[in-house]
Amino acid sequence: MKKKICILLLGALLMLTSCIQKPENDILQTEDGTDQEVSIVPNYKLSEENYRMILPYRPSRARGVIVNQMTNRMDINEIETGLRRLSTSVFDPEQYYFEEGQNLGESLIYQWLGRQLTEEQLEQAVDNEISRLKREQRTVNEDAIRAELQAGLNPPIENNQDEDEQRGNPRYVSHILEHNFLEKKDDDSITLRGISLAIALKSVYRFQTETGGPYLYEKLPDNEVMSQGKEIAQTVLERVRAMEGLENIPIMIALYKEQEQGSPIPGNFIAMTTVSGNENQIEGWEDVNEKNVLFPSDEAKEDHVDDSEVLQSFGQDIAEYFPNYVGYIGQGFYVDDNLRKLTIEIPLEFYSAGEIIGFTQYVYGVVLKNFSDSFDLEIKITSSNQVESFIYREAGQEEPTVHVFH
Repeated sequence: MKKKICILLLGALLMLTSCIQKPENDILQTEDGTDQEVSIVPNYKLSEENYRMILPYRPSRARGVIVNQMTNRMDINEIETGLRRLSTSVFDPEQYYFEEGQNLGESLIYQWLGRQLTEEQLEQAVDNEISRLKREQRTVNEDAIRAELQAGLNPPIENNQDEDEQRGNPRYVSHILEHNFLEKKDDDSITLRGISLAIALKSVYRFQTETGGPYLYEKLPDNEVMSQGKEIAQTVLERVRAMEGLENIPIMIALYKEQEQGSPIPGNFIAMTTVSGNENQIEGWEDVNEKNVLFPSDEAKEDHVDDSEVLQSFGQDIAEYFPNYVGYIGQGFYVDDNLRKLTIEIPLEFYSAGEIIGFTQYVYGVVLKNFSDSFDLEIKITSSNQVESFIYREAGQEEPTVHVFH
């Protein structure tokens, strides 16, 4: 009898299972028009500004290049998050899914980030490559060899040991970051509908004239960086348009100016443009008025007097009651000269959990006293490079959220 009941229950369970609809977040992802694999798109986003992402997550085909080419970790974070932020104005997060770049591979990016060759260098390099291929009894295509060897986007240089020549021919571009935007079709497949590219440009050129020698530095004028960036962007566009399958894809290109190595704040985007499908010519650029500002700093005092005074008052309130307080590091993110986000780190040496809780409670009160709710606010209270507590408030919220990590 018990066995019969179990069989009946199992049958009912199978019937119920068969009635459950297939989750809406299972879709088919078309890779090359023939092969398909099941992918998942989560139904929920973290915010209206975030894209839903394709799962299983595929990392960029140029994964790791950015770490080797951009020396400031702050810049690496900012160019990635900033490119997604700018892309929302072109590729609507409600319509498109996000995926890391799948078109520009690692070897290709490294080729593009190299220097062009002088005519003499090119001929020598072509001869060497042809000789190598012949020795290996491989096919020789001289035109293809020349194109590959001359793929560098940075200016040529005859003598790396000549300081004047190095200063006169700096490496401008340090990385090219690709983001892809996909759209779901009626047959439940998804297809590439847009590409965003960020071209990272140096603000300071660091170089050596001899192996193991001292590093030398050349500050690059803003107008020169912008001019070179626009020329490089046009070349990149033409090369991307020549790739199979990308002839008709809309492309957004943004120019990013890095901070110098070791800066406590990142650089910022300086210009952007969008090119419709089928077009291979950039017609115009839009200035991007974004900036990251260090607090305290001379720039903050001169350009953002009110915010600088508020932060100074914030620091004084804390120092009045905590004698081991040594200061804060603040970063303000501005769009069109309006503060959009303020991030503050307060490093302290704590000796007990009670101290952490007491200090966090006090900072919470100082936040309510000093800061308006017109911008996002993040405060990290750290000890020996470890986050002890975290205070966060989104723009428009009256009270912050607090978390103590212990």
